[in-house]
Amino acid sequence: MSLKVGVDIGSNTAKAAVMEGDHLLGTHLIATGYNVEAAGRRVIEELLSSLRLDMTTVEQITATGYGRKGIAIADKTVTELMCHATGARFLNSSIRSLIDIGGQDSKAIVMDEKGRMTNFTMNDKCAAGTGRFLEVMARALEADLNEFGRLSLTSEKPSKISSICTVFAESEVISLVSKGEARENIIAGIHEAIASRVASMASRIAISPPVMMTGGVSKNIGVVKALEKAIGYSLLISPYAQLAGAIGAALL
Repeated sequence: MSLKVGVDIGSNTAKAAVMEGDHLLGTHLIATGYNVEAAGRRVIEELLSSLRLDMTTVEQITATGYGRKGIAIADKTVTELMCHATGARFLNSSIRSLIDIGGQDSKAIVMDEKGRMTNFTMNDKCAAGTGRFLEVMARALEADLNEFGRLSLTSEKPSKISSICTVFAESEVISLVSKGEARENIIAGIHEAIASRVASMASRIAISPPVMMTGGVSKNIGVVKALEKAIGYSLLISPYAQLAGAIGAALL
């Protein structure tokens, strides 16, 4: 047995995937924590253990994500863009565009009919349009981030969040709370603000359908619906959406 392992170290979660040829054997996800190296080792070891395998069966480990250079056991590192594009095409070979929203950055990728990346754009300098933005807003609202998606869908009149800066947007949210604005309306407004920022970024590279969404934020139905409205396309979301980078790393 000759296995390839991909590990994707994000700001919030560490993901791992094991491939045997073109067959996905398994995936695993844990919180990254403060020690990138330890998270990388643990997510790989726990995944192999769950499959009743060990490191002796692994031919190569490829790391990606913001913490990829901290994984000493990796044989090589590959950029997030390449890994997400490759992983997404593995999950659905028909896609031509990809939008990934993670904890610390967001990215949009356009591919040709053979799955080769032809253009991309990234937001990695500002928290707006990322999972971090949502975390800050959840804290300001004293709300459970896991409930954001469900609550926003009950909104009848989303609040207007005009600032694209996380710090100023947080002040806007606090002001809306003090005025007695309904929580679901504020959350819906937050989702629309993220969608607007990401759609603007994606428009710079002329994405076209079918479009897949990956990253942890894809689990938030409120953001998904707001983003679909903003870009004018439906979004394909795989059960492995948060693991696309790790899968791509293993394939590469």
